[in-house]
Amino acid sequence: MIDESLMLDANGIHMHATTTGQGPVVLLLHGFPDTHIVWRKQIPVLAQAGFRVLAPDLRGYGRTDAPPHVLDYTLDKIRADILGLLDALKIDKVSIVGHDWGGILGWQLASMVPQRVERLVVLSTGHPKAIAHAGILQQLRMAYIPLFCMPGIAEATLRAADWFALRQFTSEPGQADFWKRDLGPPGRLTAALNYYRANLKLALPQSYPRVKVPVMGIWSDRDPALGEKQMRDSAHYVDGEFRFERIRDADHWLQLTAHERVNALLLDFLGAKRSTV
Repeated sequence: MIDESLMLDANGIHMHATTTGQGPVVLLLHGFPDTHIVWRKQIPVLAQAGFRVLAPDLRGYGRTDAPPHVLDYTLDKIRADILGLLDALKIDKVSIVGHDWGGILGWQLASMVPQRVERLVVLSTGHPKAIAHAGILQQLRMAYIPLFCMPGIAEATLRAADWFALRQFTSEPGQADFWKRDLGPPGRLTAALNYYRANLKLALPQSYPRVKVPVMGIWSDRDPALGEKQMRDSAHYVDGEFRFERIRDADHWLQLTAHERVNALLLDFLGAKRSTV
C-alpha cells in the first residue's frame, strides 16, 4: 500500500495532501475545524478496498498555506484549489466524500464540474439550497454562525479556558487535542473562521446547476447544527440517484463517532459503481 505525504502548488498556494493506496481515486474533503486527520478512520479502509485515497488539507488548514485576507476564503477560490490539486496530480475524475464545508464543496463541484466527479457522498451537509429552504428550525440550529463572523470575538471565545467551547463539539476522544494543536499557530484559527466570514451569501438561495452524478447523503441524529430535513430535501436538487442514510447515536463528526457504519456505507456506495466498470 502506497502512503505518501505531498506538498504541491495549486491555484497559487502550497497545498498539503496525503495519498494512500492504488485504484480509482476517492477525494476526502474535510470541514471546520478539521484537517485531513479527521479521515483517519476511513483512509486505511478505503485503501485496503482498492481505492487511491486523496486527503488534502484545505486552504488555511494543516500544512496548506493560510492567506491573510477574508476574501481569500471564498468558495470559488477553494474549489479552484481542489481542481488545481487534481490537475497537478493528473487526476481527471474522482469520487468525492465531503463533510461540513467539505460537503458544500462537494455539492458545488458535482454541480459545476460534473465531468470531474464520478460519485458524491456528503456527510452532514445537505445541498446549499436545501439548507437555505429548510425553515426556521434549521436557521436556529445555525445561530452560532453570526458569532463565528465576529472578528476577534469569535477567536477569543473559542480559545477561552483552554479551548473549552471547542472541546464540547464532539465526544470523540482526543479530537479536540488535534483542533487545539492545528488551530493554535498564529492566523490559523482566523483562517478557519474566514470560511464563514467570506461565504455568508450561502445563507441565501443560490442558482446551481442540478446535480447529475449519483449522490448519497449521510446524516447523524445527534448533529446539533444540521437537521434531517436539509439532507432529505437535497433529493430535490439531484437528477437521478439520491440515497439518504440516517445514522443513530452519532454527533456531527460521524466519520469518527460512527466510523464502522460510515465505512460500510462508503464501501457499498462507492463499490457499487466500481463493480460496473
